[in-house]
Amino acid sequence: MQASLSCRLFAPLHRSVLAHSSLPLLAKRHYRNPALVEPALGETGAYTQEHGVFSHSSWVNHDSIHYFRDDVTGLKAIVGIHDTLLGPALGGCRLYNYKNETEALNDVLRLSRGMTFKAACAGLPLGGGKSVVIGPPPADPDERGGFFRRFGMFIDSLGGNYVAAEDIGVSVSDMVHIRAMTEWVAGIPTEMGGSGNPAPYTAHGVYLGMKQAVLHKHDTDSLSGMRILVEGLGSVGYLLAKKLHNEGAELIVCDVNELKVQKALDKFGCKSVPLDYRFDEKFDIYSPNALGGTITAEMIPKLSCSIVAGAANNQLVDDQMANLLMERDILYVPDFVLNAGGLINVSLEKDPDGWSEDRAVRKLSGIATNLEDIFTQSARRQISTLDSAIRLAVHRLSRTAYRRGCKKDFW
Repeated sequence: MQASLSCRLFAPLHRSVLAHSSLPLLAKRHYRNPALVEPALGETGAYTQEHGVFSHSSWVNHDSIHYFRDDVTGLKAIVGIHDTLLGPALGGCRLYNYKNETEALNDVLRLSRGMTFKAACAGLPLGGGKSVVIGPPPADPDERGGFFRRFGMFIDSLGGNYVAAEDIGVSVSDMVHIRAMTEWVAGIPTEMGGSGNPAPYTAHGVYLGMKQAVLHKHDTDSLSGMRILVEGLGSVGYLLAKKLHNEGAELIVCDVNELKVQKALDKFGCKSVPLDYRFDEKFDIYSPNALGGTITAEMIPKLSCSIVAGAANNQLVDDQMANLLMERDILYVPDFVLNAGGLINVSLEKDPDGWSEDRAVRKLSGIATNLEDIFTQSARRQISTLDSAIRLAVHRLSRTAYRRGCKKDFW
């Protein structure tokens, strides 16, 4: 059985129009009234409030949420389109072994909203969206290819309202399989006309933003001698650690994967620490680069640093954490501004002038400029840097809404 459920909230505001393309062996059903939703995701096929789609705390004026299931390949995925006011919703596809569908829904809702803010702060003509694929995927390479080609068919059915890119658990080769079924993909190999792996650009943007934070906080942009806890040594975290090491930073690294930790130890001659004891260390900068939600009310008092700056999305377990960090005089660098390098890079694939490495690197300098504005406004208004960043994003969104005669005023 193949099934698709698209849940959409009525609103007299700007909304994208969903395409209704026909897919082989795919029954597409669109539900626009919460009271009428009865199909679904799961073994019984019955929708219950337990899924929490319409009542979910992270549902903040999303355009639409799409559930996809394909029993042949085992694919179960959710696409969240938060906003398309500035352009099509572009965001990564994350493959993760979620504990349950509620956890996957929470991730896609928070991530897609963050992408709206990320694109707006970066000044890109893009909206905010994200997709999550519930793992594990097939182990066989050929079956994995079919798994992602099927996902590409689902992406194509959205008619360009969502453009998929690479994220955690998904490789460039996976994106090639998706691209075989839809044009609505970014981050494909350069030999296919794309921009390739976005990780180096994300890492470089985080590096530039971290230097700007140090300049703002300590009146120098040098990271030499800075003691930096790098949490997460994936494709972005490792490249960031390399840049920090090359500048003379003193690294402390941790990751759930011991092989990645050992690689960093061999390459950088740094110190490692078990994840459970990482906050017992003394450091100047905490750089979370793995999954989000690591900054909680319980861990903030343990922080010995003056700056939090990393590539992970949704680092704060909730927005209130930004205020708690501010109370401790810890400069939090908003993740959706800091880690925009990958999005900036892939966005050039859709630019009329096309992508080039030089253009991508030049555009990344805007991250530091945006951050200094955010830091300055935060200090002037006595608000958290998160609130300051959201104000910047909402200002740009509201300005576009006003020009278009759209009454939307909440994101």
